[in-house]
Amino acid sequence: MSVLNVSGKSAIALLITMAAVDRFNLLYREISRSCSVYIEALAIVGAWYTVRKCLTLVFNTYSMIRLHALPKLVGEIDIVKRYGRWAVVTGSTDGIGKAYAEELAKRGVNIILISRSKEKLEAVSRSISETYKVETDFIVADFSKGREAYQAIKEGLKDREIGILVNNVGLFYTYPDYFTNLSEDMLWDMINVNIASANMMVHIVLPGMVEKRKGAIVNVSSASCCQPTPMLTIYGASKAYLDYFSRALYYEYASKGIFVQSLTPFVIATKMVSCSRVTSKRSFFFPSAEEYASHAISTLGLSKRTPGYWKHSIEFTLGERLPEWIWAWFAQYFCRIIRKEALTHKAK
Repeated sequence: MSVLNVSGKSAIALLITMAAVDRFNLLYREISRSCSVYIEALAIVGAWYTVRKCLTLVFNTYSMIRLHALPKLVGEIDIVKRYGRWAVVTGSTDGIGKAYAEELAKRGVNIILISRSKEKLEAVSRSISETYKVETDFIVADFSKGREAYQAIKEGLKDREIGILVNNVGLFYTYPDYFTNLSEDMLWDMINVNIASANMMVHIVLPGMVEKRKGAIVNVSSASCCQPTPMLTIYGASKAYLDYFSRALYYEYASKGIFVQSLTPFVIATKMVSCSRVTSKRSFFFPSAEEYASHAISTLGLSKRTPGYWKHSIEFTLGERLPEWIWAWFAQYFCRIIRKEALTHKAK
């Protein structure tokens, strides 16, 4: 009798278990049927995201190759034929401006140099003329003087057929610093030189380019416009203006045969960043002005906005994708180190 009771209880337990499993399977099937739409939607979103990222990677890789590799392989474009025989380069006695002027001269372009030091202008003008066998001229102008400088430039460029304008003139901080530590004179000079000068130079030469329906304008901005950069606030803001100005101007005048380019380089080892021993020395990510200019000029006519140097292009792409707070934190940390180094050197 006890055996039968045990067997009966086992059978009942088995039946209950089977019923529970059946109910669970039924519940699972019902839930799966209800969620199938959402699962399919999530699968579509995932597939779209993956394809989008793959296409972005392919496009960025192609752009890098097109900008920085193909020009070296297929040969240089005929800049004189495409844009014109004369180029104006501002801020051309040192750094990027001088190096870019030399690269243009290598390609047979006659150069007009603009800067505020007559002695340096004469020396650079003579050197380029003798080395590259092109015509050179120069105009002495201090962009911080405003209208007076532009009037002198306008008179100097009168009746000249300018095909290329390189706006490189710009002021940088003595060393990274807090906004309230900057003098009023420095604020005014940075706005006038970094912003007003580019506008006025374009306003002087652009009508002639439009009349000929060809020309190129290169505005040297900075990677500091990529995201807000504390302790370089005014400099970064002025370069962001120049970047926006260039990109808008491109769409405004592309149909008239004018190519406008915004160059957004990271740190280049020039006198402008001599406040730090690290940034003022050429290294893997800090090219010399000559090295940078030789790469940047090969992107002319190919990209309306580029860092101009393949290593900087990688940095810029990563910088744009960083959360703003991470960029700002790292930038401020780096700037504080440079500021401390500069102040220590100044105190000695």
